[in-house]
Amino acid sequence: MALARGRRSEGAFNYWPGFVDALSTLILGIIFLLSVFVVVQFYLTQEVTGKDTALNRLNAQIAQLTELLSLEKTGKLNLEEQLAQIRSTLTTAEGERDRYRGLYEGAGTGASDAQGKVGELSGQLDAEKRLTTRALAQVEVLNQQIAALRRQLAALESALDASEKKDKESQGRIADLGQRLNVALAQRVQELSRYRSDFFGRLRSILGNRPDIRIVGDRFVFQSEVFFDSAKATLDKPEGRAELDGLATALLELEKKIPGEIAWVLRVDGHTDLRGINSPQFRNNWELSAARAISVVQYLIGRGVSPQRLVAAGFGEFQPIDPDKTDDAYARNRRIELKLTER
Repeated sequence: MALARGRRSEGAFNYWPGFVDALSTLILGIIFLLSVFVVVQFYLTQEVTGKDTALNRLNAQIAQLTELLSLEKTGKLNLEEQLAQIRSTLTTAEGERDRYRGLYEGAGTGASDAQGKVGELSGQLDAEKRLTTRALAQVEVLNQQIAALRRQLAALESALDASEKKDKESQGRIADLGQRLNVALAQRVQELSRYRSDFFGRLRSILGNRPDIRIVGDRFVFQSEVFFDSAKATLDKPEGRAELDGLATALLELEKKIPGEIAWVLRVDGHTDLRGINSPQFRNNWELSAARAISVVQYLIGRGVSPQRLVAAGFGEFQPIDPDKTDDAYARNRRIELKLTER
């Protein structure tokens, strides 16, 4: 099966890696965009929630002021009714006083009684006038309170309008930020895809068409036997170091081309087969795979590659590419994978 793949790769140029490379980069970019958008959405939601709380508090105050205004209006109406009754009584008393004055002036007898009645009615009239003055003063105070409440209502309505306007502006900023993030992410994805394709092409020309080096998806896959002896993590094989020298050369060229604002790394993944390891140096396959990845990274650093552009990871036997339990499957699963990705 490996030989058939090797013959197909020699016969025609394979466009599939570039396509998979672009697709995986796009997916990663979308995930990054969604993460950033969720964070931004979280903080803006907190801001909008705070505004909603303030709006609810203002609405409650408006309801209280409206209720108070209603009570004040009811009291004003009651006082106006009392004032109307007092005025009616005052009019009646004035009529009585005038009638008695007429009787007093037209009749000689009983004048003293009429004069007394007139004095009594005049006292009542004065008392009614004093009550009317107090009622008018209370009405004036109520009018002033109503005017103050109306001013407070107008101020609260202005505050509500300003808050609603600010909320609409925040929503507009959220939409604008999302669009800007989409554009920036698409640009970064396109740039990294272009440099990844250049790097893969350069690395393929350096390494040549070897059956133990192949492309799987968006990764370069080296069989572990190219670099390491069985159950070891030291780069003792000259041909393996020569391959890493070519890789270091390609990375140094790539590092000069990619702009500094693009956060890229070369991830070196170590994998083993599922058979247990019997070595005093490593307790399990996980330690062996991690040590092999670290050895490759350290060798590349020694050849001048920046440590900030390298990542070592060990996966043990838990990420096989061939699930069969044969010697060929075990050999394919013992591998070192290289992936150019975002940090």
